[in-house]
Amino acid sequence: MSELVTGEAVALELLPAKLPSRALAVLLDVVTAMIAYVAVTVVLVLTASSLDTAAQTALGIAAFLLVPVGGPIAVETLSHGRSLGKLAFGLRVVRDDGGPIRFRHALVRGAIGVVEILMTFGTIASIASLVSARGRRLGDVFAGTLVVRERIPVARTGLVVPPPPQLAGRFAGLDLSAVPDGLWLAVRQYLMRMHQLEPGVSRDMAQRLAGDLAACTGAPPPADLAPAVFLAAVVHERQSRETRRAFAGGPVPEGDPAATGTGGQPGPGPRPTYQPPATAPQASAGPSAGPGRQERPATGFAPPA
Repeated sequence: MSELVTGEAVALELLPAKLPSRALAVLLDVVTAMIAYVAVTVVLVLTASSLDTAAQTALGIAAFLLVPVGGPIAVETLSHGRSLGKLAFGLRVVRDDGGPIRFRHALVRGAIGVVEILMTFGTIASIASLVSARGRRLGDVFAGTLVVRERIPVARTGLVVPPPPQLAGRFAGLDLSAVPDGLWLAVRQYLMRMHQLEPGVSRDMAQRLAGDLAACTGAPPPADLAPAVFLAAVVHERQSRETRRAFAGGPVPEGDPAATGTGGQPGPGPRPTYQPPATAPQASAGPSAGPGRQERPATGFAPPA
């Protein structure tokens, strides 16, 4: 799956964060870091007063490197791009391809942030964000990251189109464990906005998404269903499994329709299942399938938290 931004400029991805929300998030992070730094400094002054001047200076430098500099780096790494300020304003730091950031990305952002945020009071970061088309500061440019909005108003997206009632349970035997979160996000956002697209663009995009979904599940979409209907039915099946998992009191394996019944049988009542052809390639059972498992290309979408 490649680009999913249509010619009508309907964005099927998370939106880049705007400068005001980013500035407020950074301000909250800086204030929190400074409060922690002052508290640590006071503790060091009280406990290290018997040390000589060189030792006190070394402790002061170490406290500055660990709290205002190292603290945000550690928080962004452990939270996969959501600091306290970004969490408060519904923002998240992701890679350019939409994936979660790693330590090296947080380290580059934090190191450059000392200059463009702390030492210049945010002047360089503000100018860089205003010049950048996607609102990226210098730390984002060098780290290859982007700050996006996680919380989008529901009124802008609408609801996912439900599948026809006669398709309920048809895909209960489909293995969904290898489908990445980015593809689920793309399918859901397409179903939410399919009526905003031109018919030809909507049809082509549905075929592309259905092909990507079939490649992950190892089963081609049925010939008797339109691609958009197939996508809606599979999304509905995944939501049904998540609901059963939430209320069953334990995990329900992906692609195992018998997990909701007893004695290895499905729940009450006959449920037609989708059987892939014998010649169709079978999808991997998940991330632990082995070292030879082929990774799918990045989708360009950031997963919800």
